[in-house]
Amino acid sequence: MKTFNTMSANSEEIEIVITPGASVRHYWRDIWRYRELFYILSWRDIKVRYKQTIIGAAWSIIRPLLTTLIFTVIFGRIAGLKNPGAAPYALMVFAGMLPWQFFSNSLSESSNSLIGNANLITKVYFPRMIIPSSAVITSLVDLAISFLIMLGLMVYYGFMPSWNLLFLPAFIVILFLFSLGTGLYLTAVNVKYRDFRYIIPFIIQFGLYVTPVGFSSSVIRDEWEFIYFLNPMVGIIDGFRWCLLAEPIHWRTFSFSLIMVFLLLWAGLKYFRRMEKSFADSI
Repeated sequence: MKTFNTMSANSEEIEIVITPGASVRHYWRDIWRYRELFYILSWRDIKVRYKQTIIGAAWSIIRPLLTTLIFTVIFGRIAGLKNPGAAPYALMVFAGMLPWQFFSNSLSESSNSLIGNANLITKVYFPRMIIPSSAVITSLVDLAISFLIMLGLMVYYGFMPSWNLLFLPAFIVILFLFSLGTGLYLTAVNVKYRDFRYIIPFIIQFGLYVTPVGFSSSVIRDEWEFIYFLNPMVGIIDGFRWCLLAEPIHWRTFSFSLIMVFLLLWAGLKYFRRMEKSFADSI
């Protein structure tokens, strides 16, 4: 601890105390103090994302619909997969697209967010966690748009959701925490190892095929269940389908996915905080 004595204009002595570790204790308080920065960065990202596109915000509607159409044709028509529940196959696919699109968008945007804001990081102090977190928050806009499309598809197919829909906000929070934890970890890795930005699109593409977006978890054989549910998105997608379509969910395996979500969130926060002090030098 260091103490400095200074004299103010009215000749009163002012004591300034600098305590080691104070920045760590005040970090979370600083995030709350800079909460308006969440709004500024999120709104900026939303405008930049659609400002120079030809079709603008309509891309948020076209992309999930096209993906659902492709999965429905390939898995539903050609491969002959069926939905074990009462909902049409297209609704099952789109219900899986809701959380997956949010996760993939969050991962893509947050992992490159610090590098894209290098000038801001090297000149101004603020908790660096705000930048990747705002990128995840921005993805909530696409999730809201996709949810409206989901309601429209339910009307089209004449499918009425059950009371399980009331639990959907809880699964959205779980999805947000998982996306945040994974995004923070990959963001820190991407700053230290710039070549890692080429691996992230592969991770997203590979994850799409090992996650039950175009198929139901019921097709997985028992001997593969443990490895299958190591993917936290499995439990999250099954939870979304339980809320929206009243599809069956295996609560024991979902609880395992929930544990994985919080472990990854803890790992992401810890690694990001450990690497944060070197971001300005690495960028």
